[in-house]
Formats: sequence, structure tokens, C-alpha cells
Amino acid sequence: MKTQELKPAMDAVRAKIDENKDYLTELDQQSGDGDLGVSMSSGFGAVCAFLAGSSETDLGRAFMKCSGAFNEAAPSTLGTILSVGLMGMAKALKGKPEASEAEMAAAFSAGLDQIMERAKSKPGDKTILDSLCPAAAAWKAASGGGRGAALAAAAEAARSGSEATRGMKSVHGRAAYYGEKSVGLLDGGAVVGRLVFEGLDAWASGPGRED
Repeated sequence: MKTQELKPAMDAVRAKIDENKDYLTELDQQSGDGDLGVSMSSGFGAVCAFLAGSSETDLGRAFMKCSGAFNEAAPSTLGTILSVGLMGMAKALKGKPEASEAEMAAAFSAGLDQIMERAKSKPGDKTILDSLCPAAAAWKAASGGGRGAALAAAAEAARSGSEATRGMKSVHGRAAYYGEKSVGLLDGGAVVGRLVFEGLDAWASGPGRED
């Protein structure tokens, strides 16, 4: 990936989030504040706005500025978590004007490590990690086959991980107060993770794309 590819990639993610904005709000109303759709739309919108006016050539610096834009526009728990993940990616990509698919997958995993350390959470806790962690593993495993194959595999893993949260009990945040009542419900954060990778998959598989 080159820095100039970040904008179309994030545009595709934002489009997927905005398309499902009301759905995310409905999911969040079941056990949260009901602001998930709005905050995620604002966060990814801010990232895209920054990239539209940026001439940054360093991937690390670009991701760091994306992190700041997201955090400012989405002052919520998940907004903070995602900004931490972007910051972790920024550190891994510092000084790189371009990164291979394997390097991007490794940077994403580094971002997840930052999230887990900061949030004291792990896969199985019914959070966004339940879609992002399987996606990261699939992305890494398929990175040798090129961008299209890698992101398609990651998107499928994110979908499966998101769906698996139906069988989990919430242990973090406001949703944790619902305890056993949260079993059977999809986690909104995990759905956000699914949408992120569905957006990236749509971008990677679009007309004229090359691995």
C-alpha cells in the first residue's frame, strides 16, 4: 500500500459504515448508548476529510494523523479504541512510504496489540476484537496471495467472528450490565469490525484494482 491509496480505501470503509449507520444504532440501543452509528460515521468521515486534504507521504505519519482525527470526531469508547489501533499501526509503519501486504497485515496486528493492552480486553469478550482478530489472522495467512485475496479472506473471517458474538456474554462497558441477557445479541462493535473489512474488500476488488 502507498500513502495515496489510503483515501480510496478509507472512503470505501466510510461508505460501508454510512450505509449501515441506522443498523449500528439499532444494535447499540439493545445494550449501549445508541450512538454507535453516529460516532462511527463521524470518526471515519473525519479520517476521510483529513486524507482528502493531505499530502503526507509517510504511511506512519498518515496513520498517526488519522488516529487523531478519529479520536477527536468520535469521543466514545469505541472511538478511543479505534484511534489507539490506528496509532499502533502508525508506529509499525513509521518511515515507510509504501508497505507490502504482509507489512500491512503485521501493522494491523500491532494495532490490535495496542488495543488489547489499552482496553484490557481479548477475543471472546464480545467486543470489536472478535471480528478484528480473526480478520488479522486471515489477512496475514493470505497476504502472500496479494491484496485482493488477502482482504477477501479477512472480510470473511471478520463476518464469521462478528456472528460468533451472538453466543458470547458481554464483560466490558455498559453492555456488561446486561450479563446473560446479552447472549443471543450481536455485538455492535464486532459489526463495525466486519464493516471495516467489507469496505476494504470492496475497495480491493473494485474495477481496475491490482494486487
